[in-house]
Amino acid sequence: MSCTFHFLVSRSDFYHARALLLLSRQYLLFRPLSSGPQISRSLQESYRLLQLPDEGHSSPAQVKEAYLRLAKLYHPDSGAATADAVLFARVEEAYRAVLAHQSKSKKPDLGKEVEDEDSSRGAAFQHRHYLSYEGMGSGTPSQRERQYRQVRVDRASEQILNYRQREHERAAAAEGALVERDMRQRSRKIKITQAVERLVEDLIQESMARGDFRNLSGAGKPLNKFEYNPYADPMTHNLNRILIDNGYQPPWVVTQRDIRETTAQIRKRLLEGRARLGDPMTSKEHRQWDQLCASVEEELMKLNKTVDNYNLIVPMLNMQMVHFSLSREIDRAAKGAHQHRLEQQREREKERERRKEEKKRANAVTKPKDTKQGLMSWMQNLLRRKH
Repeated sequence: MSCTFHFLVSRSDFYHARALLLLSRQYLLFRPLSSGPQISRSLQESYRLLQLPDEGHSSPAQVKEAYLRLAKLYHPDSGAATADAVLFARVEEAYRAVLAHQSKSKKPDLGKEVEDEDSSRGAAFQHRHYLSYEGMGSGTPSQRERQYRQVRVDRASEQILNYRQREHERAAAAEGALVERDMRQRSRKIKITQAVERLVEDLIQESMARGDFRNLSGAGKPLNKFEYNPYADPMTHNLNRILIDNGYQPPWVVTQRDIRETTAQIRKRLLEGRARLGDPMTSKEHRQWDQLCASVEEELMKLNKTVDNYNLIVPMLNMQMVHFSLSREIDRAAKGAHQHRLEQQREREKERERRKEEKKRANAVTKPKDTKQGLMSWMQNLLRRKH
């Protein structure tokens, strides 16, 4: 019976081992399918197109290297004999698909690495926590970190307060020195002003004693103040009058006067030159007129530059000037010459009429004298005949 029992037990062990072997084979067969997510056909095609193993064990550097190698072969701008735009587009799509698959498959591993790092950080020795944060605080590392931040904030606030206090003290000292210096300068100016006023008063009294102010043009007459503008400021009016009396003028006023004088001279030259020539000009007169216009054109160019400078410094916009044109000046000179000829013709006619009237008056005065002299001579001849 014991032998039979041993035989049955050994046979049952044999069948049990055989069942275990079959189960292990099935587990090995189905392990690749259950170990990770299945790869689709399009993704397998992408791996095959990039010439990579489709198990997904390639690193990002290997994927990028494979993409660059294929891009050099199939890129349309590479200049290679194997360049193909369609194939390059497929390679680029495959590269993007592989990168997306790797990023999805690496996320769980990354989370596991983070968890491992946190667990290892928490498992550090307790005495090493106090080597950071300058040995301040107590409790967990996060609590000690918050306590250390608060200590740094308090320290920075104290330093800011100390800096502000030093700056206020320095500014107060500098302000005291500036006030003292300003007081010295002000007292010196007052002394100089008083000395000048006394000197001027002494000179005025000496001039009055000598009688220098007796022959003034406005002596005994009221002062003519603000005849043109009664609302003007007296101080401003007096200052402007003093500046004008001493020959001072703003630069834009001087420039405006120069422009007007130059313009008048140019127009006078053109008018006189055109008036000297005939109305239907000959060829010689045309050459003379062209020479005059050329010289006037150069002067107008200089004048226009002066006008530009004047427009930059004039204080009011409505006082700006425009450029002078040679054609307008020539037309102006031609009209002026025609008017000048008409005026000369009228003056000649008036002169002719005046001479005729003077001649008539002279004839009217001389005729009675002649008749009177003829009557006297006839009476004298008659008396002589009687005697």
